[in-house]
Amino acid sequence: MSEISYQQISRDGFWTNNVALVQVLGLCPLLAVTSTAINGLGLGLATILVLVCSNVTVSLIRNLVRPEIRIPVFMIIIASFVTAVELAMNAWFYDLYKVLGIFIPLIVTNCAILGRAEAFAARNPLPASFVDGLTMGLGFTLVLVVLGAMREIIGFGTLFAKADLMFGDTVSWMSITLFEDYNGFLLAILPPGAFIGLGLLAALKNVIDTRVAVGQKRATLSTEVVENT
Repeated sequence: MSEISYQQISRDGFWTNNVALVQVLGLCPLLAVTSTAINGLGLGLATILVLVCSNVTVSLIRNLVRPEIRIPVFMIIIASFVTAVELAMNAWFYDLYKVLGIFIPLIVTNCAILGRAEAFAARNPLPASFVDGLTMGLGFTLVLVVLGAMREIIGFGTLFAKADLMFGDTVSWMSITLFEDYNGFLLAILPPGAFIGLGLLAALKNVIDTRVAVGQKRATLSTEVVENT
C-alpha cells in the first residue's frame, strides 16, 4: 500500500471518519466515563490497545476464517483482548480500574472495534490494519480526553485531577486547580452535560470542515481563473 494510502487511513482515523464524531459509535463509554480527562485517557488507551491487537489478529487470519463464521470469530478475538486488558488494569492500575468499572469489559460491545475488524482488517494486509486500528483508536481517545477535559474544567474547576491513578505519585504536578473555591457546575458532570459537550465538538468539526471545503473551492476557482487568463 502506498504512502498516500497510509496518509488517507490516518486522516480518516483522526478526523474524516472519526469514530465518535462521524461514525457516532462507542457513545456509551464515551458519555459515561468522561467526567474527567484522566478517566477518558485511561479508557482511550485501553480501547487503542484492543483495536490494534484485534485488527492485527483479524488481518493475519483473514484468509483462514470462513465467511459464515467470521463475526463469531471476530467477537472471540476482541473479547480475548478485552479480558487481557481488564486483567492487566486490575493488576497494575487498580484505582483507575475501579473508577472505570464495567466500562472496561464493555469495550467488547463497542461497535467501532467490530466494525473496523469487519470493514477493514478482514480485507487488508497487516501493516494497513495496524495503522487503521492505531489511528482510529487515537481519534477516539482524542475525543474522550477533550470531552473529559471540558467537563472537568466546567464541572470541577480542575484539569487532569487524580493523574496519579494512571501515572503514579510522580506526576502529581499534572493535577491543576484552575479555580480556587469553585463550587462546581453539576450539569457538566451529569449525562446531559456529556451530550451537550459531544454535540458542541461535533458542531465544531462540521464548521471546520465547511470552512476548509470553502477555502479549497475558492483556491480551485482562483487557479482556474489564472489558467484561463
